[in-house]
Amino acid sequence: MMTITEALAEIKTVSKRIQSKREFINSYLFRPDSMKDPLDKDGGSAVVLQREMQAVSDLEQRLVDLRRGIQKANDATDVTLNGVTKTISDWLVWRREIASGRGRFHEGMVSKIHNARQFTGRTFNDQNKQMEIVVNVDEKAIGSELENLKKILGDLDGQLSLKNATVMVEV
Repeated sequence: MMTITEALAEIKTVSKRIQSKREFINSYLFRPDSMKDPLDKDGGSAVVLQREMQAVSDLEQRLVDLRRGIQKANDATDVTLNGVTKTISDWLVWRREIASGRGRFHEGMVSKIHNARQFTGRTFNDQNKQMEIVVNVDEKAIGSELENLKKILGDLDGQLSLKNATVMVEV
């Protein structure tokens, strides 16, 4: 058992070990027939490379096990933000797939309304009266939604840090 934070740190370490072993394997793929086997004392290049390839395979499985353990912990752990309860997994998907698009959409609406007001403020009709625009959405609600979105994202980062440090992962 380990925390999510520890599992994430191990993932980085295991990934580096895999990369290192792959580089080692690539450096001994072949040699001139006339050259002495540099790994002869360890059983020969073919034997050593086979062991290293098995080690890479084992480390790759460890990555899968760690990721699966983290996913299970994230699926089983609820977090409540602004009165909304979701699993960590769902919050992560929400942050990645929904929050940024929603934020850009709402900011775009605010910007378009602002630009329309500026444009019509400089535009006059035939009777030399300033033109007005009709806004078909609740501007206060859009502003509240943007504020709420920023609060949830900030709170989510804090909750994820806390949960990562305290939620246990079975690997």
